[in-house]
Amino acid sequence: MTTPEFSRVVGVNTLPRGGRTIAIEADEAERAALARRFDLLALDQLKARLTLTPGRGDTVVVTGTLTAAVVQRCVVTLDPVPAAVEDEIEAVFAQAAGRDEAEIEVDPLAAEVEPLADGRIDLGELAAQHLSLALDPYPRAPDPYPRAPDAPEPAAEPPQGETETRRPFAVLKGGGGDKAGQ
Repeated sequence: MTTPEFSRVVGVNTLPRGGRTIAIEADEAERAALARRFDLLALDQLKARLTLTPGRGDTVVVTGTLTAAVVQRCVVTLDPVPAAVEDEIEAVFAQAAGRDEAEIEVDPLAAEVEPLADGRIDLGELAAQHLSLALDPYPRAPDPYPRAPDAPEPAAEPPQGETETRRPFAVLKGGGGDKAGQ
């Protein structure tokens, strides 16, 4: 198994009853590796503030926020598109080794249950996965179709109440089809 680009493994076997809050941040090398993984032009910042709380049974609930500064490629012009990413994280982890999944008690409205490997959670990989889901799948530059300098101005919209209603099939009736009621 390969080590993730951004790994922050924490043990949860001695988690206090009130939980524990952990702040993580990717360094420059980790951000560069994640930018390659997610096909980003740049990943200038990646931070997460996560709270680990004991849940029902042997589960651990992870909640928190993720913030990132990314630069993606415009799907139209391929120009750089900078964006700020903010995402809420909610995950439930459970030690399922030797237990039937039906035996694990979890909130049915909570997130899907993730496996807890040896009493440890990789918060860095959790943040990276949430980043990948929060990215704009079709980033676009603000004006991907700039108007040529010599192009005519677009036609102005007619004032409210003075719009024409076209009836495309009125021609078949011999009515012309230009205005409603003709």
